[in-house]
Amino acid sequence: MRQYFLVFLLITSTLSGCFGSDEWLDEEHGIPGGLALACLQDTGFEKMEIHFLYEEDYDPIAMDLVKSRLQEVCDKPGGITIKAEETNFAIDTAWTSDDVRDARWKHGGDAMGSNTLHWYFLFPAGTHSDESVLGVAVDASTVAIFKDSVDEAEGLFGRPSNEEVERAVTIHETGHLLGLVNLVYNSPIDHEDSSHKGHSNNDNSVMYWAIESSDVGNFITGNLPDEFDDDDKADLEGMASGDLECNKQLWS
Repeated sequence: MRQYFLVFLLITSTLSGCFGSDEWLDEEHGIPGGLALACLQDTGFEKMEIHFLYEEDYDPIAMDLVKSRLQEVCDKPGGITIKAEETNFAIDTAWTSDDVRDARWKHGGDAMGSNTLHWYFLFPAGTHSDESVLGVAVDASTVAIFKDSVDEAEGLFGRPSNEEVERAVTIHETGHLLGLVNLVYNSPIDHEDSSHKGHSNNDNSVMYWAIESSDVGNFITGNLPDEFDDDDKADLEGMASGDLECNKQLWS
């Protein structure tokens, strides 16, 4: 286990930090993980487009990394492509999870168009209404990363840097769209943190619970993970093969 020196640890992270409110239990748009099989398998969608919608001066830095991580686990023979678009969201203060969801469906299209799966990553100005939240998954195809909060989460002495934090948070939220950890399945591996549901108990995993919130800035030595660990990958492989039963899928 990677060793960190913690200046202090504020245990403020909760399940709501990474996920929207109960209103994301929506039959039409699904829950985070609701399109996991659509990504992991090639049966219904041979191609995938990952859309990055960002406010002016809020350009994402982890677009290629998201593509790489998805290519490692998702079966898309037609390829995975990136589409980036500067977007005026008209909100630059506090965002609720409903605001994120509304903005995505206002500015984005159907998640399941033809033989192409579409996931959306929003990078708005402003912060989440819970200012400790750096990123949030609000439905089966949508996450938001709050770069203003990411910048605030940079640690003492610039470690971790805001770039490291943004990369880690972006891949963390990608993991939730893939259903990690135990969002739409039950893992045979004991790696879900008992106090932070939907998150890993391994600080070498990008799904580690502290990466979801401003607590991440308390880690000042070592590198923040931006990869899924072996347990995460085993879960994804089991889901893709059908060995792990998945529920709450919009497509299967």
